Amino acid sequence: MTKCKCSVCDCNVIHEEQVFKAKSEMLNDKVLNFISEFYKALSDCTRVKIINALDKQELCVCDICQLLNMTKSAVSHQLQKLKELNLIKSRRQGKQVFYALADEHVKQVFEISTNHVLEKLDEKEN
Repeated sequence: MTKCKCSVCDCNVIHEEQVFKAKSEMLNDKVLNFISEFYKALSDCTRVKIINALDKQELCVCDICQLLNMTKSAVSHQLQKLKELNLIKSRRQGKQVFYALADEHVKQVFEISTNHVLEKLDEKEN
C-alpha cells in the first residue's frame, strides 16, 4: 500500500480576497453546530442501521428490534436520539409506534453517503 503524499504549503502568503469571500460565505456557528450534531448521530453504526432500515419503508419498534437482533430498550434509546435530532419521525397506531425518516433530506444524505462509499469500495477492489 502506498502512502498518500499530501502537499503542504511552504509559504506564508495570505490570499485576502479568497479569505474574505470564504469568510463571508461561511455558515454561522449555530448552524455549523447543528450540522456537526447531525453527523455525530450518523457516527454510530446502530443508528446508521436504523436509518438504512427506514430508508425504504416505515417500521414499528418491534420490527426494528427483530431486524437488528436488539432489545426494545436498546432500539428505543437509539430511536430517541435520532428523533431528537429530527432524523426520524414517529406515528402511533393503537399500541404500536411506527418510525420513518423525517424527510427527503435525510433519505438523500443517507443514499448519497451510501453511493459514495460503494464507489470508493469498488475503486479499491479494481
